[in-house]
Amino acid sequence: MVISRRLLNDGERVVLSTRTHVKALTVPVVVLLVVAGVAGFATSLPDGPHAGLWRLAIWLVALVVLLRLVVVPFLRWWTTTYTFTDRRLITRTGVLSRSGHDVPLNRISDISYEKSLLDRVFGCGTLVVSDASETGRVELRDIPHVEEAQLAVSDALFLDPRDPGRAPDRWEHADDGT
Repeated sequence: MVISRRLLNDGERVVLSTRTHVKALTVPVVVLLVVAGVAGFATSLPDGPHAGLWRLAIWLVALVVLLRLVVVPFLRWWTTTYTFTDRRLITRTGVLSRSGHDVPLNRISDISYEKSLLDRVFGCGTLVVSDASETGRVELRDIPHVEEAQLAVSDALFLDPRDPGRAPDRWEHADDGT
């Protein structure tokens, strides 16, 4: 499970808990490979009495680029979670300072999904949660297995939990996008 049990109320049951698909890390991985390759090549170029100083400068620049374009996006991906319980939608994000947003399920009027061609290739999509207000639209991007997520949340929203024909709890899972 992606969310800590201590953040749930008594008797609250997790329907779906996930983070964005690992697709969000595609660009940081490419940047990592390119920067490491370029820095490795550039390290072989300096020659002479100041070669060590140049090599150090090259790797320091590479380190700064990697921290900004690889480590920060990875930490942002790792710390962003989306959880649907039988009572609310919980979003949490942030590396150093955390922020969260809770939407009670009884305020949600519609849940749908959108998938681009690239999303279909990666098996993810955008889950769109709407409430009764005109500006009440939350888009949860790059949700793994978005159709299953939409179905699980729809079951939690629109089916009576006391109904014996209710869908089984097979949708309750944590998914990190792999």
